[in-house]
Amino acid sequence: MEDRLKEMGLTLPSVPAPAGNYLPYTRVGNVLYLAGTLPVMDGKITHTGKVGETQTVEQAYEAAKMCALNAIAVVKSAAGSLDKVNRWVLVNGFVNGVAGFADSPAVLNGASDLLGSLFGEAGKHARAAVAVAGLPKDATVEIQCVVELKS
Repeated sequence: MEDRLKEMGLTLPSVPAPAGNYLPYTRVGNVLYLAGTLPVMDGKITHTGKVGETQTVEQAYEAAKMCALNAIAVVKSAAGSLDKVNRWVLVNGFVNGVAGFADSPAVLNGASDLLGSLFGEAGKHARAAVAVAGLPKDATVEIQCVVELKS
């Protein structure tokens, strides 16, 4: 899986430290429940602001990809290796959008497309894509994931 990341020209970011009194993930058996991940690189939010105001759908798509990269980094940290991933089960996505924003699925495709490209069938997942009035640190996108590890 690490080789596939390199082939795709991607580098995993450092796992962001929790911004509060919570864990980056909780493991129950073979299932990882990830806390929300933001589009962070080198400790800084890469995309801020509302889609439809300061961010376009295309920019927000990239933000969702960055969220997925952060989630993948958390999974690698938790499991020790991305080869231990059996499948991505669920991705809940939140888009910081203007009132009435209806293109959240197009934004969250950034995360879903990356997971599918990297993990193949194991990257296909159930998903919710919801527009919200605001996100932590004015991030453009946040995702929350559930991942099943191999036994």
